[in-house]
Amino acid sequence: MKTLEHHYTLDCLPSDNPYLGDNWRPCHDEWTASTPDLEVIGEVPHDLNGVYLRNGHNQIHAPIGKYHPFDGDGMIHCTHFEGGKVTYRNRFIRTTGFLAEAAAGRSLWPGIIEPRKAVLRGWGSIGAMKDNAGTDVKVHAGRALAAMSQCSEPYRLDPVTLETLGPDPSWARALGTRGICSHFQVDAHTGEMMFFNYGETAPYFNYGVVSAENQLVHYEPIELQHAPWPHDLGMSEHYCVLHDLSMFFDPAYLQRGQHRLHFHRDVPARFGVIPRMGTNRDVKWFEGMPCYILHLANTYEVGDEIVMDGAIQTNPVPDLSGLPKEGYARMHALLSMDLQETRMHRWRFNLKTGQTHEEDLDDEVTEFSMVDARVKGRPNRYVYNALVKPEWKLDGLKKYDLQTGRTQRWEAPEGCYVSESPFAAREGSQAEDDGYLITYITNLNTGKGECAVFDARDIAQGPLCRVILPHHIPMGAHACWAPASALRVPQ
Repeated sequence: MKTLEHHYTLDCLPSDNPYLGDNWRPCHDEWTASTPDLEVIGEVPHDLNGVYLRNGHNQIHAPIGKYHPFDGDGMIHCTHFEGGKVTYRNRFIRTTGFLAEAAAGRSLWPGIIEPRKAVLRGWGSIGAMKDNAGTDVKVHAGRALAAMSQCSEPYRLDPVTLETLGPDPSWARALGTRGICSHFQVDAHTGEMMFFNYGETAPYFNYGVVSAENQLVHYEPIELQHAPWPHDLGMSEHYCVLHDLSMFFDPAYLQRGQHRLHFHRDVPARFGVIPRMGTNRDVKWFEGMPCYILHLANTYEVGDEIVMDGAIQTNPVPDLSGLPKEGYARMHALLSMDLQETRMHRWRFNLKTGQTHEEDLDDEVTEFSMVDARVKGRPNRYVYNALVKPEWKLDGLKKYDLQTGRTQRWEAPEGCYVSESPFAAREGSQAEDDGYLITYITNLNTGKGECAVFDARDIAQGPLCRVILPHHIPMGAHACWAPASALRVPQ
């Protein structure tokens, strides 16, 4: 079966914006396609059962102001594996903003670069953007949950059919306009979900917990001295790590309603360790070198220490003085992880002494870390990252063995780019790397997207199989794997 479910006619998008063409060219078709009508190169593993979900931004209407790759309408791509068979679907997330613009036939909200052009009430920490729900996706309580990085309503979807079910009916209203930020964390052992949100008015930051039964059981304001700009959240077995980092909007400009992100090189990064059900009074704050962090690999406890591994940026706002004020060279620089000095890093927070110890784990530019969800929040041995070229082009995979220090790598062919690549355990497996890595490949050579499956124990040999999708798939944001057992809604 291969069916084009819906075709959206794209506006004439700006041709000079590099984030609306080539590897970023938006999708405008929604498909349902299954084997044997889908071409498969290689053999789909029979012990791979569940869904691979990836979120991403797909602009439909001509943007208001400069378009940033975080602005487009959220679209989920899903590959459902079952007994050696595959079904692929992709659907726009039908948020309130998406439906309003579809009815109007044009963009109604600006993006992250020029929020001052907003004339309607918006969503997110800035309060001016469209709620696109296009950054993150995870499965919790049997449903997929999608959100954007600047905070948005928690949109639920059916994880197999991708039907948009709307903001979570159990607890979305309790969060008000703040909603949740991307990078909420799900504990596979307890089923609980930890999340945060932030904004430009006090309380600047909130932390919360949703139970395995999908009830909001904890929601706590956290005292900060300024409006932060966090992106991720550390989760260990008993604690979470909150981020109050050195890059945030300049407070003086913010008071005048202007948004100027600034890297405060003399302001230490702060990390708040909070018990899972803790309050503001329970937070223990630690300082680290000035930095910004997009994505973490894992956080876990060893004795008196909380260990947090992730990709540090020690130059998140590169020098732009030599670049022209017009054009997209500045955006290129701000999205180039080599200029941001991105690398794998480790923080150790000692709960007894209050001291922070830091060290680099690698000097190569890699990001978008994935670990086996079964060890998320617990000590892990393996991490799977994407290799990153300038301008946010993910062109390969790298596996870290943190026990031996060895690495493996696979570099994509020229003109091909990968997505965030979660680990999927082989059914019945126990070992941490006994399973697969799954990724979507943007193939500019063929114009068709691919879903590729790797043996996690030997990624260097390349894909075990490649499922050829019925259309182009642009580079995207975040992804997850949910085994078949996680797709049941708790009763």
